[in-house]
Amino acid sequence: MRIPFSPPDVGRAELGQVAETMESGWITTGPRTKRLEKEIAAYCGTERAVCLNSQTACAEMTLRILGVSAGDEVITSAYTYTASASVACHVGAGLVLIDTQRDSYEMDYNRLWDVIDENTKVVIPVDLAGIPCDYGAVFSVVEDKKYLFHPANELQEAIGRVVVMADAAHAFGAVWDGKPVGSIADFSNFSFHAVKNLTTAEGGAVVWKGINGIEDQDIYNRYQILSLHGQSKDALAKTQCGAWEYDILELAFKCNMTDIAAGIGLAQLEGYQERLARRKEIIQRYDRAFTELGVEVPEHYTDKYQSSGHLYLTRIPGATSSQRQEIITRMAEAGIACNVHYKPLPMMTAYKKLGFNIADYPNAYGMFVNEITLPLHTKLSDEEVGYIIKNYSQIVKEYI
Repeated sequence: MRIPFSPPDVGRAELGQVAETMESGWITTGPRTKRLEKEIAAYCGTERAVCLNSQTACAEMTLRILGVSAGDEVITSAYTYTASASVACHVGAGLVLIDTQRDSYEMDYNRLWDVIDENTKVVIPVDLAGIPCDYGAVFSVVEDKKYLFHPANELQEAIGRVVVMADAAHAFGAVWDGKPVGSIADFSNFSFHAVKNLTTAEGGAVVWKGINGIEDQDIYNRYQILSLHGQSKDALAKTQCGAWEYDILELAFKCNMTDIAAGIGLAQLEGYQERLARRKEIIQRYDRAFTELGVEVPEHYTDKYQSSGHLYLTRIPGATSSQRQEIITRMAEAGIACNVHYKPLPMMTAYKKLGFNIADYPNAYGMFVNEITLPLHTKLSDEEVGYIIKNYSQIVKEYI
């Protein structure tokens, strides 16, 4: 067998949407993008959503709307992908990375309490693998430290404390405490990249909770302006008869979603719950097989939360990094592509240049050194799942 790690699950429905978009005569941001925004907002239980060309763009535009800039600080986990952290640097803010809890992929919430100070404007918790972070712990910390908060604009003042901006790149469809991810954090940013549960090839969306004293439409308009060069009108509005004239309100950015991408997303939303259910089936099969062997896996489904089942992370207790690579190589020889999520940011060159040192993040390093991520996607057949279980079980027995 040849089992890829995470191919996009696209077919005739997506092809049909793309063809219809191409034939419509309108392929950039337009009616399909607006429809996708409405459907995402409805799915997440929010009033509005904005679709852009990546989760990264959503996060950066959100920081800019919040007025985060030089002299401010943004906190996130050391155990994540670079997009969780680099956006803070993009807007000129100081980046604060905190270690995970011991034997956990989640940030250390006690450490979060320690590092929040007068300069802190935003904390970015991460829903790693589609498993919701402990939103209760995060909000408890920012509420407890709100006396230190100094708002820099009207939006910050309306929120009145450090803003919780979730990196929910993996978590579209996840649920925490009975609420869909997207309706919990102040702002939540999703990724629709090709490897995600729901894809638009490239793309993302931001949703937000209602904020007292601030109109959702005003927030929506700010995203539109920031993501379209600061134009007072989008391209579709400018093409209406006699409506050519527009203004450039500020020197902004270009990160809108196209209708071609949105068409793919609309097709992906159809039957999305069934895809989540299939991921759950695979995870439960994996869990039954691997926990008996002593392989450590995070819980995806509990009374408190339901994961989106985006990634299946495993850890081989006591294995060294070289042994981890041996296992990955042997799985590849069996035709099974594995991955590692994630190499902690302080180990990366760009973050070393910022002064971060992995020695200061022992828990994150401990989670990384023997982590292996198995294929988990809705193109896997039952036979392929069984093949992965059989081979992984046989190989890891030699290392536990």
